[in-house]
Amino acid sequence: MTAAAQSQGVRIEAMLARAHPSWHPTLRQGLEALSRVTPDYLPGLLADDFLPSGERLFAAFAQPLEAVRFVLFGEGPYPRDASATGVCFMDGAVGCLWANGGLSTQVNRATSLRNFMKMLLVADGRLDPGRTAGDALAPIAAEASSAGTTTVQTLTQLQDNLHANGFLLLNTSLVFRAHVAPLREARAWTPFLNVVLAALAAHAADAGQSLPTLVLWGKVAALVDPLPGAVGFPKVVAEHPYNLSFITNHAMHKLFQPLTLLRSRARGAG
Repeated sequence: MTAAAQSQGVRIEAMLARAHPSWHPTLRQGLEALSRVTPDYLPGLLADDFLPSGERLFAAFAQPLEAVRFVLFGEGPYPRDASATGVCFMDGAVGCLWANGGLSTQVNRATSLRNFMKMLLVADGRLDPGRTAGDALAPIAAEASSAGTTTVQTLTQLQDNLHANGFLLLNTSLVFRAHVAPLREARAWTPFLNVVLAALAAHAADAGQSLPTLVLWGKVAALVDPLPGAVGFPKVVAEHPYNLSFITNHAMHKLFQPLTLLRSRARGAG
């Protein structure tokens, strides 16, 4: 083994350490499948600058395999180091969700997250679908910030609620590089994703459970639909959340309304 290959192996092991152990065999098999199709991809990637940084490539897989009920596919990591966490749509630059008069400045800067929040509020019946901007959010933010509120306060709490409901928050492309087109990057990861889906299907069969639902957001996530491993999975498809129409998407309302993601939960509660 060359020194370069040994160094790459050490980095990959550090990245795998961020994932739940239940995923480790699958992730290794996925990387092997990717490398069979595109042998130069991983060496080139590991020699390049990419997001997420900090060896967080597999951070989404902190959700145990056996806990997955939904797989939410976004496009790719946020193109900002502070924002790219390795977890789909969870912007690391966002702390508090609310501010005087509406959503926090950090949420408003993250267009997809802002529209996702508004969609959840419409689904919960707290926001008029015909009036989702400006002062319409002021009373909601005031209630959310009041004493005794049951509304989540931070993005971490929202992410915890998604995990508690069985979401694997996975980008179709696990990386962002400024000089590589997102669709091209995502295509390279499709053999890896195919292995991930096959593992979920095998676990469901072994456990006598229903297949998880695949939630596909946007054109890049549409690459998942024709994969052999995706056959048989229930799917819910929507435009990417950076589109304003996402806020009033009825399929998204039907999916998310029963989950009450904006309701705070005591630690350890289901």
